[in-house]
Amino acid sequence: MYLTTEFKQDIFEKHGRSKSTADTGSAESQIALFTRRISHLTDHLQSNKKDHATRLGLLKLVGKRRRLLDYLYKKDIERYRAIIAELNIRK
Repeated sequence: MYLTTEFKQDIFEKHGRSKSTADTGSAESQIALFTRRISHLTDHLQSNKKDHATRLGLLKLVGKRRRLLDYLYKKDIERYRAIIAELNIRK
């Protein structure tokens, strides 16, 4: 599997709001995890162009990430700008 438990915990510790525990519920950690999954699926679709089921899953995942980013933009603009800069996501 491309996302092992250790890799997920590393993402949650790096991008979560709380550094002491694995913060899986914060918007930043979820956005970071979605970004990793989106990049993996994008690489997969470049080599498997006719995999339409994966393409649908990718579009749903991009929508989820967009909604979380919109929420973060409305809630706290500084956190939004920090996660955008950290993950190199552009609007």
